[in-house]
Amino acid sequence: MTALVIAEHDNATVKGATLNTVAAASQMGGDVHVLIAGHNASGAAAAAAQIAGVSKVIHADAEYLAHGLAENMAAEVLNIASGYSHLVFPATASGKNIAPRVAAKLDVGQISDITKVESPDTFERPIYAGNAVALVQSTDATKVITVRTTGFDPAAATGGSAAVETAAAQPDSGKSTFVGSEIATSDRPELTAAKVIVSGGRALGSAEKFNDVMTPLADKLGAALGASRAAVDAGYAPNDWQVGQTGKIVAPQLYIAAGISGAIQHLAGMKDSKVIVAINKDPEAPIFSVADYGLEADLFEAVPELIKAL
Repeated sequence: MTALVIAEHDNATVKGATLNTVAAASQMGGDVHVLIAGHNASGAAAAAAQIAGVSKVIHADAEYLAHGLAENMAAEVLNIASGYSHLVFPATASGKNIAPRVAAKLDVGQISDITKVESPDTFERPIYAGNAVALVQSTDATKVITVRTTGFDPAAATGGSAAVETAAAQPDSGKSTFVGSEIATSDRPELTAAKVIVSGGRALGSAEKFNDVMTPLADKLGAALGASRAAVDAGYAPNDWQVGQTGKIVAPQLYIAAGISGAIQHLAGMKDSKVIVAINKDPEAPIFSVADYGLEADLFEAVPELIKAL
């Protein structure tokens, strides 16, 4: 049995989600290969070869692979799929875009968002917004899997010495083209990779108060800023800060939730955090059920006091 990890990368380096996915694939009972499909991506291929546990890197290079368009990426995977028992993707926007196409073309069932490998054919995955865990067994010859990256500690980025094999790129599908991107830049850690996250909810009342109250705390802790869906929908915070089932799944070392009641969809995105601190003046707020430390207080008084104490 050999697993193929479809790497997420920027053509120069591999992204953190790839390391978690390699860690999951290494538990599936065989060798782990990594596919780097991109343009001028020799840097990413070299980085992938250094990942601990990887025995081979397959590097396909073409201009139309530069931006990871799903149709072209799926064609690259399908071209070599017959040699693998497991095709493993990170459960990111990119992975979720490519994996279903591959599963459909192979006529197999996709196993989504796994958080644990029980055996080469049996996996755990959360269902009902994380309120239950399903044990899923697949009898398909080729298993198409997406990995919830917060469920696995990342593989070491160095220490490996895999061979890099060049593969011919498949022809451009012509079904989609990359037009452009608008990427927000920030000096803060990326939300899904941050070790500390400070999140605010609808109780903050406005974008101005969100910024005035939460930003100084995040600055003090060197934290990423997050928000509940309610806060995002109200316009207090941008969409890419949303934590939850319909936002980003995070599992930092420390998660501070201020003014967040703790709806199921939010808890599904952060309850795997190592330490959860909740600040809310409602003693019945569901967030307290998952919090390691709960402070029943007005956040407009408690957060400035916390900043002073820090």
